[in-house]
Amino acid sequence: MFDLSQDIAVVIGGTGVLGGALASGLARAGAPVAVVGRNAERGESRAHAIREAGGTSLFVACDAMDPASLKRAHQEIAKHLGDPTVLVNAAGGNDPKVTVVGDKAFEGISLADWKANYDLNLIGGALLPCQEFGPGMVARKRGSIINIASVSAHIPLSRVVSYSSAKAAVLNLTKFLAREWARSGVRVNSITPGFFPAEQNKKLLFNADGTPTARGQQILGHTPMGRFGEADELIGAAVFLASAQASAFVTGSDVCVDGGFLSQTI
Repeated sequence: MFDLSQDIAVVIGGTGVLGGALASGLARAGAPVAVVGRNAERGESRAHAIREAGGTSLFVACDAMDPASLKRAHQEIAKHLGDPTVLVNAAGGNDPKVTVVGDKAFEGISLADWKANYDLNLIGGALLPCQEFGPGMVARKRGSIINIASVSAHIPLSRVVSYSSAKAAVLNLTKFLAREWARSGVRVNSITPGFFPAEQNKKLLFNADGTPTARGQQILGHTPMGRFGEADELIGAAVFLASAQASAFVTGSDVCVDGGFLSQTI
């Protein structure tokens, strides 16, 4: 039921901590995996690790915010692995330079600041990759697209208003595409991670000595499981959503992997 050996997976943002874990997890489930991203060193390392573990993988350099770059990546993947049946959109993040921090007020956020987070998380993080890879899946009447959302898409968190609204748009786009492509055999779902330490949020969550920051302590206090997530804990949800057997009647859904963060009130 969870065998992906008949699939070909593309993980955009596979050069990051979470995207890389998802790439490895899909490969362990049997799928040849294209690790797609901008960082060649990390991408090649991840693809090499997948091959060393017995899987099939290649790194494809790509800027997900550039339609021409995505088209070239698609062509390279099709040439070396075949037509993709699984697309994971894991590119994105919150750039601390374009968020509300300290005394920087909401009304002081420039249009350029908003656009930077929307470009990264909505345009490159979901919209353009879906436009590039989705039509082929629709034509072949087979495919699974998994967008990565955020707990802040459901309940806006302090300090990250542009990131939160961009990720909320990702959830909305996910449901739109699920409706549009359902009868063409393409399922579109999302995963909402809780707080997983990665490059982008390490300084937000941890002090230099490894102890939680004040913000990190707040997050842990709001997480019923009382800990941060580990990257590999996202894999099960991704394999489930990727599998045409395991999630055959699942589309337009959001799977929360958040340690209960969204269940906590007071």
